[in-house]
Amino acid sequence: MSSPELVLQVLRTELRRAGVTYKTLAERIQMSESSVKRMFGQKDMSLSRLAQICKAAGVAMEDVLRQAADVTPHADTLTLAQEQSLMASPKLLLLAICCLGHWTMEQMVETYELSDAECILGLLALDKLEFIELKPLNRYRLRVSTAFHWRADGPVQTYFREFVVADYFNGRFDGVGETLMCVPARLSLNSAQELLQKIRQLAAELARLQQEDRRLPASERDGFTLLLGFRSWEYAAFTALRRPVTMAGAKSSVLHQIGPKKR
Repeated sequence: MSSPELVLQVLRTELRRAGVTYKTLAERIQMSESSVKRMFGQKDMSLSRLAQICKAAGVAMEDVLRQAADVTPHADTLTLAQEQSLMASPKLLLLAICCLGHWTMEQMVETYELSDAECILGLLALDKLEFIELKPLNRYRLRVSTAFHWRADGPVQTYFREFVVADYFNGRFDGVGETLMCVPARLSLNSAQELLQKIRQLAAELARLQQEDRRLPASERDGFTLLLGFRSWEYAAFTALRRPVTMAGAKSSVLHQIGPKKR
C-alpha cells in the first residue's frame, strides 16, 4: 500500500471516529457527496485538500500523518542475525516485545525492573538492529510491519516453543475477552489454504485494533496475546491406537484414490 493510500485509510478511520459521514463532510466543504466519494476513491489527495478536510472534520492533520507513518509497511520478519542478537539478552527481547505493544519508555521502566539507563541502552540497541527508529525524548517508531512475525524455527520461535508456550497454556482462559478452542476437522488442501488466509486476516485485524486503541489511556488497555496454530496433526496417544495398515488395506486405499479404470 502506497503512502497516499495509507493517509486516506487513516483519514477514513478518523472521520468515522469523529462521526463525520461523507454527506456531512460534503456539506462542510461545500462539495457534492458524490464528489467527496470520488475524491476518496481516487486514493490520492493534495496536502491542501487534506488540510481542508481535517479542519472541517475537527481532526488534527498532524495526527493523521503521524499514524500513516506508523503503519508504513516494513519488513515482516527479522534476519537470523537480528534475532540472534535479541536472544543474547533477555532484557533486550523484553524491550522488543514491549515495543511491539507500543509501550512508552516510562511504562517499561515503571512495570519492569529496568533503570532509565538500561532502557535507553536497550532502545539504542534495538535502533542499531533496525527494529525501531529511536526519536528525540526516547520516543520511537517501529521499523517492522503490522504483519510482523518471528522467523519459523528461528531462535526466538524456538525459545517460545521450549519455555513460553507451556506457560501460556497454563492459564484458565476464562477471563473477560479470553477463550481457548481446539477445533478438529478433516479438510481438503484448498480449504486449509483458505482458512490459513483468514487466520492471516485475523492477525491483520488485531494489528488494526491495537493501532486504534493506542489513543486510549494505558489504564484502559491490557496485554492480550493471540497464539494460533494450524497444522495437519494427530495427538501421539491417538496415533498409537491406530490399526496397523495391512498390505491389502494399503492396496485398497491406493485403488480408492486412483479410482476404477475406464473401459
